[in-house]
Amino acid sequence: MDKFDVVIIGSGLGGLQCGDILSREGFKVCIVEKNNQIGGSLQNFVRKNCIFDVGGHYAGSLGEGQILHRFFKYFGIIDKLKLKRLDIDGFDIINFENDHNDYKYSQGYDNFINSLSESFPEERENLISYCNKLKEISKNLPLFNLEEIKSPIIDSSYFKVSTADFIKSFTKNIKLQNVLAGTNLLYAGVPNKTPMYVHSIINNSFIESAWRFVDGTSQITELLKENIINNGGTILTNSTASHILFEGHDMKYLRLSNKNLLETKYIISNIHPAETLQLLDSDKIRKAYKSRINNLENTISVFTIYIVLKKNTFKYLNKNYYYYKNTNVWTTSTYNENNWPESFLFLTPANTKSDEYADCITVMAYMKYNEFSKWENTSIEKRGEEYKTLKKEKAEKLLDLIEKKFPGLRSKIESYYTSTPLTYRDYIATKQGSLYGILRDCNEPLKSEILPRTKIPNLFLTGQNVNMHGVLGVTIGSLKTCGEILGLNYLLNKIKNTEK
Repeated sequence: MDKFDVVIIGSGLGGLQCGDILSREGFKVCIVEKNNQIGGSLQNFVRKNCIFDVGGHYAGSLGEGQILHRFFKYFGIIDKLKLKRLDIDGFDIINFENDHNDYKYSQGYDNFINSLSESFPEERENLISYCNKLKEISKNLPLFNLEEIKSPIIDSSYFKVSTADFIKSFTKNIKLQNVLAGTNLLYAGVPNKTPMYVHSIINNSFIESAWRFVDGTSQITELLKENIINNGGTILTNSTASHILFEGHDMKYLRLSNKNLLETKYIISNIHPAETLQLLDSDKIRKAYKSRINNLENTISVFTIYIVLKKNTFKYLNKNYYYYKNTNVWTTSTYNENNWPESFLFLTPANTKSDEYADCITVMAYMKYNEFSKWENTSIEKRGEEYKTLKKEKAEKLLDLIEKKFPGLRSKIESYYTSTPLTYRDYIATKQGSLYGILRDCNEPLKSEILPRTKIPNLFLTGQNVNMHGVLGVTIGSLKTCGEILGLNYLLNKIKNTEK
């Protein structure tokens, strides 16, 4: 029987970062991953020599001295990453079908204000107030600044005010309200539920700086994997966790589906909390807690088209386009099967082949799990012809909408591939293909709060459901999880000392 100090379930970003942090502190670490490929949403796949990201399409705050840069410096990977900074004067573009204006998100707060003031000159002061609030919220959440937590008191409005109400508090201009909420696909926003802190932290991060990972996000995965192995850690792929076992009252083993046992002092779960509870006997967890976790609402899923382009037919775009059929950008709440798709995110991944031409395109549109739930008891590549036909119908509908923004694109397509909510569910193990795990709800903020420490001693949680989703959110969640074992302020000082 193999013995470890820490066994981590799941090799997504949170699991890998926890493995890196603890292995560099001398813990004997083992990560178990059910799939052949590690990385979770940071996986890549290749079609006809084109590299596609499953998730993590771009990231913020990677500029010198910015928060994610500081974390990645601690991990020793920042100088090894191939990065490309998106256009400073317009990294995200908001478009509406019957409005030919480009509403630009620019990097740097002065640029951001100036760019949107060109479209909304009478709103300049309101934009300044909005930006000041984004900065204030990020500044007042200590872990986003690597500050020691000296007081548990944080302005409760950050958690109890919805993003929609937050934006409305700065401007009565409906078009500007929708422009400021136009990148909500970054957090699968629901207007009357998503708390203002989620919107604020994400937007602040990208306004600071916005970057693509050249040739894919899996480079992060490979660098963290290398660190873990160099620190004496173990990564087991094709290994599914099946049961957490106890000896008396003490959690002691993780049993795998192949019946192997891993003895351990600590277990960190990087999978959905509801999936984690399924690994436990029912008498090990309080019914009230189990009920709360199992009944949490998850964020919506997506349908994605991965397009391989004919060579040198479509210019590389160093920016991302968010396109809407109408001025209401909160399409999570409004779409149904008849009017789908109402919006999309369009981007051209960065690669080392050419800065002039794109070799591929990724397009994402919100989609509810129930549109494909008929096949939820099937597995990848075994869903049948009816499933393939429906995917084709959805892809053609989405391409029809894309053509309105990019006329003639169809003629430049060599081939395309698609993923549904079931694809996301099966490849990256998110519940019902959820984009970002649990939906944070400003109406019941404590109900949707997931702490890294569970009621079972030595069982911890990490990943996008702890703290927040996204590269930055998951990284800070990993810090919180490992802080439960090492001491949070100790770990904060370790990271800050890396910068000296």
